[in-house]
Amino acid sequence: MSDGMNLSDWSRQLAELGMLREYEPMARHTTLCVGGPARWYFRPADREALARAVRLCPADMSILPLGRGSNMLVPDGGLDTLVIDVSELNTLIFDGCHVHAGAGVRMSRFARQCAEHGLSGCEFLATVPGAMGGGVAMNAGAFAQQLSDTLVTAEVLLRNGEFLTLDAEQLCMSYRHSELPGQCVVVEAEFRLTPDHPDQIRERMRTMRSRRGGTQPLSLPNCGSVFKNPPGDHAARLIEAAGLKGFAIGGARISEQHANFIVNASEASSADIVALIERAKREVKLQFDIDLEPEVCMVGEWL
Repeated sequence: MSDGMNLSDWSRQLAELGMLREYEPMARHTTLCVGGPARWYFRPADREALARAVRLCPADMSILPLGRGSNMLVPDGGLDTLVIDVSELNTLIFDGCHVHAGAGVRMSRFARQCAEHGLSGCEFLATVPGAMGGGVAMNAGAFAQQLSDTLVTAEVLLRNGEFLTLDAEQLCMSYRHSELPGQCVVVEAEFRLTPDHPDQIRERMRTMRSRRGGTQPLSLPNCGSVFKNPPGDHAARLIEAAGLKGFAIGGARISEQHANFIVNASEASSADIVALIERAKREVKLQFDIDLEPEVCMVGEWL
């Protein structure tokens, strides 16, 4: 432990700022239900506790923000890092057509509350299983829409413990990508939406949910779309055309319902899922000469 602070001093101070656990199984915190233990797992009580914790964190220790773990794959060997659970950053403030959402607000809740306030533009988030911080970090989207369509600003906490507000243009957002400062934590995001009748907004959300529910394996643990869609095509079509729909390795399986989903069918390991990802990439490249790019974020160290 660096900075003249021993481990017990550091952990004791963090424990006073929220909930701190040591060697916390990440399988409990990812929607794929896989992943080994995090060396430290911390849930700050509020944004100020988060800032104090980051300032206390030794410079040689990496941090990893966590919302719902819906787009995250953790190694079976775990993470030698400080995982920061942002679920307590869940404020939602409406100011006319502008909405401020904390990083821990679930995207589905955000969509529902916007509908209640007669604000349109983020209906698609009703179908995305994640939190707003992660949504900003990966420019979450569905049904040909994405967060960058309505994002105004994002407030982040830098690794030195300082808050910084960035305009959406500064994030250079593209398909499932945002350029955020390294090792930062998204704290809050501001959106500009469009007034509409709540009933019409809810109907669009119902239609989107119905389409998702009819085509995706939502009853089994999964991480959403595994691969980004290549230009002019769909990853699911390519994987199915490669003959891999239903293909399994260990407890992981490429869904028979949607080939761009890998499901945890029976106590899968992270290694099983990575093996399926590599098999799909290899077969699609071999058969169609197309390089599939993973959408799921593989965090930590992989052999």
